[in-house]
Amino acid sequence: MRCVQCGSFKDKVLDSRMSKDGTTIRRRRECLGCTYRYTTYEQIERTELRVVKRDGTREAIHREKIISGMIKACEKRPVSMDRLDRAVEEILTELHQDHLSEVPSSNIGAKVMDKLHQIDPVAYVRYVSVYRQFEDVGEFIREIQALERRPSRDPMQRRLFKD
Repeated sequence: MRCVQCGSFKDKVLDSRMSKDGTTIRRRRECLGCTYRYTTYEQIERTELRVVKRDGTREAIHREKIISGMIKACEKRPVSMDRLDRAVEEILTELHQDHLSEVPSSNIGAKVMDKLHQIDPVAYVRYVSVYRQFEDVGEFIREIQALERRPSRDPMQRRLFKD
């Protein structure tokens, strides 16, 4: 690594630690030229996923768009940002595990709905109403009735089969 102070390429690693989720390694380094200490982070480089939208256009998947939709659905609900961040990471990990380079927007929406159903039923209904473009109150009522019949999955329970 190049030192940010003097530009030297000679350094030594003082300490390495893995992040809580095991996806990042934090390294404390010291420049051998000027003794400046700095921190670097090492992550696995993932291939870029692309979303195929309803109109057929393609663009890179943006984590910010996924989380902003979830934040809107959870507005004024007792859901922490930490929980939403974890949910988005889980969604992105699942998408990468599918080994596809392009993902239909419907798959992403389904995964977001599944996570919101586990996190908060009110946020789930809010998200579904926008995602499915509800036109009248009857659609809300049918979705809430379906929600009441649907068993709530324990987030700690492993999934044995894909939907």
